[in-house]
Amino acid sequence: MTPPSTGSRRTLLADAALDVLADAGMRGLTHRAVDAAAGLPAGTTSAYFRTRSALLTALVRRLVERDQDELRAAAAHTPAPRTPADLVQGLTLLVAARTGGEGRRRSLARYACVLESVRDPELRDILVPRENPGREVVRDFLAARGVEDPEARTLTLLACVDGLVLDRVVAAPDAASGRAEVRKEIEGLVAAALRT
Repeated sequence: MTPPSTGSRRTLLADAALDVLADAGMRGLTHRAVDAAAGLPAGTTSAYFRTRSALLTALVRRLVERDQDELRAAAAHTPAPRTPADLVQGLTLLVAARTGGEGRRRSLARYACVLESVRDPELRDILVPRENPGREVVRDFLAARGVEDPEARTLTLLACVDGLVLDRVVAAPDAASGRAEVRKEIEGLVAAALRT
C-alpha cells in the first residue's frame, strides 16, 4: 500500500483539526486531540505542524479552501437570480447550509477562528473575505438593478447574512428551526440592499 503524500496527510490533519475545533472549541484544539480525531499515532500532528500556531494556520487555510469550494459548487449548480425573490431564496439556502449538519460544524470552527484572528494578523489575512462566485452573483444582481456602489452593498448584505448565520448557530442548534424567520429577515436585507 502506498503511504499518503505529505499534502494529503496535511489535509487530513487540517480536516481533523476542524472537527476538533467544532466539537471542543479553541481550548480543546491540541496536537494530541487532532491525532485522535484523525485516527493517527500520537505525535503525528506535531510532526507536520510543530506549533499550535502552525496547526491553527493550517486549519484556517483549509477552512477557507472548503468554504470557497462550497461557494463555487453552489454557483455552478444554481442559476443566477433574476428577481429579488430568487436572491432571497439563494441566501436563505446559504444560511441553511451554514447552520445545519457539516455546515454548522464549519461555522462553529469559523467563528472560533475569527475571534482568534483578532490577536493574530496572519489568521486575519487568511480570513479576509475573498472574491468568489457567490459574491460575484450578488454584486452583479445589485449592479444590474442600478444600485449605487454595488460592491459596498454586496459586502454589507453578505456581512448581515453572516450575522444571521452566527445568530442561528448560537441560538438554534436545529437548522430547521426559525427558517421562516430567517427568510423574512433576508427579505428585509435584500430590500434594503436594493434601495437606490
